[in-house]
Amino acid sequence: MKQPLVVARNVSAAALAAFLSVAVFAPLTGCVLTRTASIPASREIPPPARDEDTTAAAPSDDTAPNTTTAPAENANPGEPSDAATDETTAPAAPATSPTVRSGEEQSVIGVVRRARPAVVRVSRGTGLGSGVIVRADGVILTNAHVVGDADEVGIQTAGGRTLSGRVLGRDTDADIAVVKVDARSLPVAPFADSDHLDVGQAAIAIGNPLGLEGTVTTGVVSATNRQRSPNDFFGFIQTDAAINPGNSGGPLLDSQGRVMGINTWIIGQGAQGLGFAVPINVAREVADQIIQTGHVRRPILGIGPASVTPEIAERLGLPVSRGAAVIQIAPGSPAEQAGLRAEDIITRIDQTTITGVGDLRRVLRQKRSGDSVTLTVRRGAQTLTARARLVEAPSP
Repeated sequence: MKQPLVVARNVSAAALAAFLSVAVFAPLTGCVLTRTASIPASREIPPPARDEDTTAAAPSDDTAPNTTTAPAENANPGEPSDAATDETTAPAAPATSPTVRSGEEQSVIGVVRRARPAVVRVSRGTGLGSGVIVRADGVILTNAHVVGDADEVGIQTAGGRTLSGRVLGRDTDADIAVVKVDARSLPVAPFADSDHLDVGQAAIAIGNPLGLEGTVTTGVVSATNRQRSPNDFFGFIQTDAAINPGNSGGPLLDSQGRVMGINTWIIGQGAQGLGFAVPINVAREVADQIIQTGHVRRPILGIGPASVTPEIAERLGLPVSRGAAVIQIAPGSPAEQAGLRAEDIITRIDQTTITGVGDLRRVLRQKRSGDSVTLTVRRGAQTLTARARLVEAPSP
């Protein structure tokens, strides 16, 4: 026997139908407008509230599963009730149309679902930052300024698991630290190739700004090879994806969910959309050295370089349209000993063409202290070669 629908006192059938998200037809357009119920489909809708002095209806002899029945109440017994008192079947819940998302939205959602499990919270005392798992056996990258001088930090995974992290080492020049937790089969974020990024490509930041865990912001790669100071041995990735205190150490992702960089610093005081990340290729090289030896050795040439572009070359009347111009030379450096001068333009190191500062830094990162390199230099109308023996960068 089918059971009658229970209707709360003074609630019309039309009002109840609207509450249950029954389709309402728009007469002017012929469209069907559907409201989505806020109660999850997996939860049972509770029976309507009754007045304290209302007696519950007697149960039926042949009740159906998950159905509550009672005769409809009527304030005026002599008049017909809004709800039928004979056998009435409760209307089936209307099918909810899936939300239509744009291709761009779907891409971001997919990235977040894949990458967020690999993002962790890093805590040191009262300070909080972010990190990203890069090896399933518990290797985590974060910022050196997040771990400070601590030997151990707290790690909380996206799933809420709390672990103790041992700091394997840090490189304050690159602002990268490596943390190890005792765990296995952890979710891992894949790597992009940060040496081949395009200005304007999508950028997605995930982290814990101001303690708000798992926050996602989006933007683009605004620029590459940004220097914070002339002594930087690499260039930062600039992005307009919102980065705030607590995002430090978290990943900057591309549209495929691969880590392009480790978020590290912002320009504040009224500026907006100026965030910076350590390129992941730099972070990986630093991490590899820390894991293998516990510290980082970095060779330097001893110059402050600037990229030469066709526009700059035309404006300044330079002899070449591409290269790394020497702006500063450190006293006693390999560059000075090799005879380089300010305004020289480096166009080649060994057999690698140098089109700008990015190329120069990439070549030097692949070298070791004590290596000798051959520099091809333009000085006015002359093309010169010089040999320089690289030395280890001084400790900060």
